[in-house]
Parts: sequence; structure tokens; C-alpha cells
Amino acid sequence: MKYKRILLKLSGESLAGSKGTGIDFDKVLDVCREITEVAKKGVEVAIVVGGGNFWRGRSNQQMDRCTSDYIGMLGTTMNALAIGDAFKQLNQPVRVQTGVEMRQIAEYYIKDRAIKHLTNNRVVVFGCGTGSPFFSTDTAAALRAAEINADALLKATNVDGIYTKDPKKYEDAEKIDEITYMEVLNKKLNVMDTTATSLCMDNDIPIIVFDINTNGNLKKVVEGKKIGTIVENK
Repeated sequence: MKYKRILLKLSGESLAGSKGTGIDFDKVLDVCREITEVAKKGVEVAIVVGGGNFWRGRSNQQMDRCTSDYIGMLGTTMNALAIGDAFKQLNQPVRVQTGVEMRQIAEYYIKDRAIKHLTNNRVVVFGCGTGSPFFSTDTAAALRAAEINADALLKATNVDGIYTKDPKKYEDAEKIDEITYMEVLNKKLNVMDTTATSLCMDNDIPIIVFDINTNGNLKKVVEGKKIGTIVENK
């Protein structure tokens, strides 16, 4: 395996399946089976999950931003617990950690404890983003990747990489196989938010954008095969 320790960023929408909102547990099980296959091969897997299948805080302009973001954190926690339950059903050791203390339902995030879980072959699922408002779960993924010394940040999406334009809207959109962080920032490509991209650039953490809906893609990415788009320094 090319990458020994990975941070996988899952969107909330990827857990909703065809429903579009909420949780499709069959879809959650499918995603977790792929992750379990990789974990069984010795790859240490940490996951940051979004909450867009429950809450889109930035669309609620009438609400206080901090309050809206905290509601979003609760949405990510629901997703993290569902993922944790799926791993348990698949007999894959797992721990759920949250950036906001919720002692009755999950561990509070502590970096050294998370790393210990990873070295003991447990998948670690991070909920609540960074635990602070005004930061996206993309930024949380970049932050946690840096904290746990991940070899790469894998962003699972519904498209097979980064394109010059939105491929769902423009037929002439071209797929990009390799690109630098600065090109992503300068061209304002919709990969991750600028804070997340800059954090990965500063810590030299490759970002790999790939399609999570194709079976076997995660394993291919971890093996170093050219799947999706890689963002890195050159």
C-alpha cells in the first residue's frame, strides 16, 4: 500500500443514497465495507464526515451563524454514529470521537488517543468538525490529517476527480489528473475550501479526489493507482 495512514473525508450526502437527505443505512454499509477491506490490509483509516444530508448551515441566513454551525455539528455526529454502528456490524473495530464533548455517546477528541486507536487497527471517525463555528468539515479534515500525520487526505465525492468546469453542467469540462495546490487556489476550483487547501499545502499533505460510488476505488487509491485527481506540490 502506498499510503499507510489516511484521512478519508466523507460528505453527508454520500450517506443519503438516492434519498438525498437523511441516512440510507444500506449505503452506509456499502461504504464501510470498502473501508473495512482497506483496513484489514493494514491501512490506518481515520474519517471526517460532513452533515449536509441533515443541515446546510450557510443556507440559513436568518439564523445566527454560530448557532447554525453548532446544529451542523450535531448532524455530523449523527452520521459518525451511523458509520460507527456499520463498522461494528462488519466486525471492524472502531471509535467515534467528537470535537464537542458528548460523553454519553462518543469519546472527546484527543490527538494522542486517536493515534493510539489507529495503531491498534481501529478505524477512527471524527464528528463535529473542528468543534468551532466558522470552519467547514473540509477544514476539519485537513486539520485532523495534519494532527494525526496522515500520509494523504482522500476526498470521496460523487464525481471521478477535479474538472475544469462542473461536468454536470458543461459538456466541454475536462478532467484534471494532477494539479498543484496553488493552481487550485488561483483558479478557484471547487475542490475544498481555501482554508483546507492552504492547510494541506503548508503541511505537504496530498489531496486525492475520487469517486466513492465505484466499488474498489478506495483500495486502488490507497495502492497508489491513478484514480481521480491528485493535488500536491511539484
